[in-house]
Amino acid sequence: MKKKDIFYTIIILIFSIICGILSKDYFIGTVILACGLLNSYYASNGKIINYLFGAIYALFVAYVSFINGLYGLAVLSVLVYFPSQIQGYLSWKKYMNDDEVNVRGFTLKLSILIVLICIAGSFGFGYLLSLIPSQNLAFLDSSSNIINLCAVVLMNLRYKEAWMIWLFNNTIDLAIWIINAVKGTPNSIMMLLVSIGFLLINFYGLYKWIKSEKK
Repeated sequence: MKKKDIFYTIIILIFSIICGILSKDYFIGTVILACGLLNSYYASNGKIINYLFGAIYALFVAYVSFINGLYGLAVLSVLVYFPSQIQGYLSWKKYMNDDEVNVRGFTLKLSILIVLICIAGSFGFGYLLSLIPSQNLAFLDSSSNIINLCAVVLMNLRYKEAWMIWLFNNTIDLAIWIINAVKGTPNSIMMLLVSIGFLLINFYGLYKWIKSEKK
């Protein structure tokens, strides 16, 4: 591990602990924030270790989402996002170069296909979630999950466009957790901080992967 990676890992851990103390979310929120940011940081640098932090993050997010009535995110975190971390690790392992993954981009045709899948999936999944009486923010929940799922698949396939999709998804996540924070739901303040942290790191990830593809 490079000195730069060690330095940023320590900074992220300290930042997460401070946020946990300030929000009085000492364990679950702190782990989610730390693992989420470390997952994004190492992914942005093409490091395969990101999938370890991603797996831990997915399990903890599933728990928080369940107790907040966001069943779409809870179910997908367990059944899709967690297994995708294992699949992503195996996929990246085949295409590593000097400890960093080889980056690629996709065509306009594939871009249009991804947009159509996200729109159709968001409405379809949103309708199913709206049938659950205690479900909160059904269509926001579904949109966030379907868009995030597309980004996860593209990340596992090493497409730089995954970062663009995640940036779009950040706006939906921010809306969800701002609403929950205003309502005072459990762990919502920390999840809002996680969303803000992802927004910043996703900009960094997009920049890094564009540079890597040009190389």
